[in-house]
Amino acid sequence: MTALDTAVPLRAAPPELISELEGLLGERLSTAAAVREQHGRDESYHTPAAPDAVAFCRSTEEVAAVVKACAARKVPVIPFGTGTSLEGHVAALHGGVCIDVSQMNEILAVRPEDMDVTVQAGVTRKQLNEYLRDTGLFFPIDPGADASIGGMASTRASGTNAVRYGTMREAVLALTVVLADGRVIRTSRRARKSSAGYDLTRLFVGSEGTLGVVTEVTLRLHGIPEAVLSAVCPFPGVAEAVNTVITTIQAGVPIARIEFLDEAQIAAVNAYSKTDYAEVPTLFFEFHGSDAGVQEQVETVQSIAAEFGGTDFQWARSEEERSRLWHARHNAYYAGIAMRPGCKAFSSDVCVPISRLADCIVETKADLDGTTLFTPIVGHVGDGNFHVLFVFDPDNPNEIAEAKRLNARVVERALAMDGTCTGEHGVGHGKMGYLEAEHGADMLDVMANIKRALDPENIMNPGKIVRV
Repeated sequence: MTALDTAVPLRAAPPELISELEGLLGERLSTAAAVREQHGRDESYHTPAAPDAVAFCRSTEEVAAVVKACAARKVPVIPFGTGTSLEGHVAALHGGVCIDVSQMNEILAVRPEDMDVTVQAGVTRKQLNEYLRDTGLFFPIDPGADASIGGMASTRASGTNAVRYGTMREAVLALTVVLADGRVIRTSRRARKSSAGYDLTRLFVGSEGTLGVVTEVTLRLHGIPEAVLSAVCPFPGVAEAVNTVITTIQAGVPIARIEFLDEAQIAAVNAYSKTDYAEVPTLFFEFHGSDAGVQEQVETVQSIAAEFGGTDFQWARSEEERSRLWHARHNAYYAGIAMRPGCKAFSSDVCVPISRLADCIVETKADLDGTTLFTPIVGHVGDGNFHVLFVFDPDNPNEIAEAKRLNARVVERALAMDGTCTGEHGVGHGKMGYLEAEHGADMLDVMANIKRALDPENIMNPGKIVRV
C-alpha cells in the first residue's frame, strides 16, 4: 500500500469469495503468485501491488457475476487489459480481485455501411485493424502500445493520429459497462449524435475503472486513405521544429501525424532501431488523403518547414518503409531506457494550447540542460502534447528525487499555460497529486461525489483519480 492510500483499509478477498469465483470460472480463477504479480504492475515505474486473485472473464455476464460477488463482500475490483498503462492504473492498492478481459477478444459486429464496429473490451487495436483490413475501414487511434480497446477507452487514450482523427473521446460511440453493484448498462445507441439525457459514454471514457468495468465498446471507424506518405525532416533547433508544427496546424493542413523528437531522443532511436537519422531536433510527418490532396498537403508543409530551416525531407512511400519509420518512433520509450541499461523511466505527459507549445518545450529544455539524467523529449506536438522521459537509476534516491523535481517543473509550467498534467496517459494513482492544482478543490469534490454515487462502497479500482 502506498502512502497516498492509507485512508482506505486493505480489503483482501476472503476464502469464501475465492471459492465462489472458482465455482464460477474454474481454472480461469488464479491465485498463483506469478499470475497475481503480473497483474499488479504496468509499464510504469510505480511500485507493483498484486491482487489477491485474477479472474479471466469471457463475457459481460461473467464480469457482472464476479463484480456482484465482490460487491457483496466489499472487496475491490481492478480491471486489466494488456498492462500497458503508465500511471499505476492496475495496481491493487487495497487488495481485491483483478478482472482480466484479455480473453474477451471477440469482434462482435462490423457495420461498414455505418462505419462502426462493436468489440469486446479485450480486443487489441492491432487485432482490430487486421480484422478490418478487407473492409476498407480502419481504427485510427494509435497510442503506440498494442493496448486493449477497453483499456484505451478507460484511459481516454490517443497517440500519434490524434491531430487528425481525435482521441478515444471522439472514437467511442457507446459502451457496455458493469457497475459497482453488478448491474449492466449500455451508455448510448449507435446514432452519431444524441441529446437524450446525460452523456454517460463520455463519463465512463477516461474513468480508469473507477466507476465500472467496460466490457464492450462501439467505435467510430474511418475509411483507409487512398494515399499515405510519411516523412522525416531535421531542423536546426527545437524552436524551429515546433514553430513549423504550430504554423502547419494554424494553416489548417489536415495532417494525420506530426511528431517531435529532440536530439537526445533521435540518438536513442538510432541506437535502438538501427536508424541513421541526423541527431538534431526532428519532425516525423504522415499525410493521408487522395493523391492530389496528399500532394497539396506536402507542398504546403514543405514550404512552411523551409521558412524554419527544414529542407532535408526523407520520404517513406511504401508500406514497409512507413512501418519501419513508425516502428522506430513507437519504440522511443524503450530506446530511451536502453541508453542506460539497468535503469527505469517515467514519462511526463503534459499538453498545452498549441500557441504555447514552443515556449513550453524551449523552457523545459532549459530546465533539463542542467541535469545529469538522460531526459529525451518526444511528443504528439500537432495537438500540443509532449513527453519528457526521465531515465533514472532506481537504486539512487538522488536520481529519483531529481526526476520527480524536474517532472513537477514540467507540470507546473504546463498548468501556468492553461494546459493539463496528462494529455493521454491518465491519472491512475501516479498523477493524483496534480489534479487539485489543475481543477481546484471544488471540481475534485464533484468528481468524488460522482464516484460515491456510482460506487458507494469504493470497490471499483480504489485509490485512483480521486480520494473518497
